Amino acid sequence: MKIRLALLATLIFSIAAPTLSFAAGDRFALVIGNAKYPDADAPLKEPANDARDVAEELKRDGFTVEVGENLTGDGMRRAFDRLYGKIKPGSVALIFFSGYGIQSNRQSYMIPIDAQIWAEADVRRDGFSLETVLGEINSRGAGVKIALIDASRRNPFERRFRSFSAGLAPVIAPNGTLVMYSAALSSVVSDNGSDHSLFVRELLKEIRTPDLMAEETLNRTRVGVTRASRQEQVPWISSSLAEDFSFIPSGTAGPSNAAPAPAASPSPEVAAAPPVAPPPAPPAATPTPPAATPTPPTATAPTPPPAPPTPPVAAAPTAPPPQPKAPEIALPPPAAPPPVVIQPTPAPSNSPVLADDPTIKSLSEKLDKNPDDAAALYRRGQVYASKGAYDLAVKDFTNSLRLNPKDVEAYNNRCWVRTVIGDLQAALKDCNEALRLRPNFVDALDSRGLMNLKGGQNKNAIADFDAALKINPRLTSSLYGRGLAKQRNGAVAEGDLDIANAKAMDPNIVKEFADYGVQ
Repeated sequence: MKIRLALLATLIFSIAAPTLSFAAGDRFALVIGNAKYPDADAPLKEPANDARDVAEELKRDGFTVEVGENLTGDGMRRAFDRLYGKIKPGSVALIFFSGYGIQSNRQSYMIPIDAQIWAEADVRRDGFSLETVLGEINSRGAGVKIALIDASRRNPFERRFRSFSAGLAPVIAPNGTLVMYSAALSSVVSDNGSDHSLFVRELLKEIRTPDLMAEETLNRTRVGVTRASRQEQVPWISSSLAEDFSFIPSGTAGPSNAAPAPAASPSPEVAAAPPVAPPPAPPAATPTPPAATPTPPTATAPTPPPAPPTPPVAAAPTAPPPQPKAPEIALPPPAAPPPVVIQPTPAPSNSPVLADDPTIKSLSEKLDKNPDDAAALYRRGQVYASKGAYDLAVKDFTNSLRLNPKDVEAYNNRCWVRTVIGDLQAALKDCNEALRLRPNFVDALDSRGLMNLKGGQNKNAIADFDAALKINPRLTSSLYGRGLAKQRNGAVAEGDLDIANAKAMDPNIVKEFADYGVQ
């Protein structure tokens, strides 16, 4: 009997062993913080610090970590290849990426710092698909796959092709995968101006909780970010984990590995984490204001009963009829009709910023060799437009169209630039031609809507924005533009709702329209 018991114990141990090794086996992580994008107005503050702090924490949790900062396309490719090469069957593989991300064709792409993105096809050429990366990790036999993506930022590339939605797309990941975005699907958040992102602060705080399963860790992170941001930022999570996994397994003390961690970066992070928690839970505070705005007009209407001085009953009926008309006279429409149009100041053609731009330099060299390169003319026009050199942009688009008269993208871009500078009649012709060549072209509908909005043609603007939103319901420029047009057309409550929804999806949309000359 004793022998049988011993054999049984051995059998149980041999069955349990794989589970134990799965929970505490080989752990590999690739941590990337990309901050210095030449196309952005300034380097991002958060990614590098966040990457260092996440890396230090993962090292303490038993991960073999590779950290990459400001990686080019080649650098990211080599880093991913090294990660793939380390993975063994049953191991844990984790990716952390902070920088710019773009969704295209319902996939999310992590963008290297040297990406040359002027059309949507360039995203798929220069970016790294999260689905592809997770699929490759899965093919190497990883038991647990985790992706933490802090890339839901408004990126500097999007106005170059406006058909794609902001933010990130849902990921179709293999079994055994846990994915978390720092913000909701197809939404963007602004950097908070500090040295660390709110997402990473909350994440590190929860990771340090021993015996907490990974799903619970990320769920608690989501709650923390949502509360601290007052529901302005709600992270997205997708999980298909089939096994329990904990960042800090039971019996593992975080500080025991304190030898390699005299780095100054993690310790401030620990100190910075508690202040984030205090903002309690006024999550319901944000939904309240939108509902409160339409209510006041109706609430003030019944208040003016100055009829009591007249005792006769006959005088009372005659007094109320004028009262209901008083609020009616104070209609909001007359206040809104005149659109506030401020023409943006274009960048001077001889600006040294333009002369020193590496993309403009390379395209100009290309055109010096072949002046009839329509594609180079079009791309340089895009660069000029993004830099505010509108006259040069129009010139390049015009020359590009001379060589390729059926280029709908060039017509749409020239329409948009002419709209921004106030050449509305010429802009209308360009947009109409783009829509003739490609009916229901969402970018051209959006551009023509902006043109109509700037020209005070509010009904036409609403029709164009409506058509664009039927094709892409999350096109924030059309949603915000429609809101402004509705306000100016008298539908103030509807306009307010569109504007609030657009601002929730893209906090920078107001500034964007101000740059177009519309406020």
